[in-house]
Amino acid sequence: MTPSKLAELCSAGEAIGVAFLAAAAGLDQERRALYGDLVLSSLNAAARRTLEAMMKAGYEFQSEFARSYAAKGRAEGKAQAVLAFLEARGLEVPAEVRERVLASTDLAELDRWIRRAAVINDARELLATNRS
Repeated sequence: MTPSKLAELCSAGEAIGVAFLAAAAGLDQERRALYGDLVLSSLNAAARRTLEAMMKAGYEFQSEFARSYAAKGRAEGKAQAVLAFLEARGLEVPAEVRERVLASTDLAELDRWIRRAAVINDARELLATNRS
């Protein structure tokens, strides 16, 4: 194999890896792991090492589309964490609270709600305007 062909294959593998990282951000943990295994198993060794290094280093997406897709995945994960925290504490989560939490895309708001979920006595208090 010529050096230029090898470079072309590595570049294509890296492009596949970057596309996977962008797409995986919006997936649940189980699917992200499954698809990650599928993508990694299909890459050559050099591309696999590059993708794994990018994943460990907290790769910064270059396109606005990928950044917004990754942010959406982070927001969905935080929203699920808020609900899981409330449920783990034995608090009933009314539909209107669940819908509001799941609709939020504001990472700072979701972080506040995660902290509040630790101290409130009723899930409805989560949405109160005074911050805890």
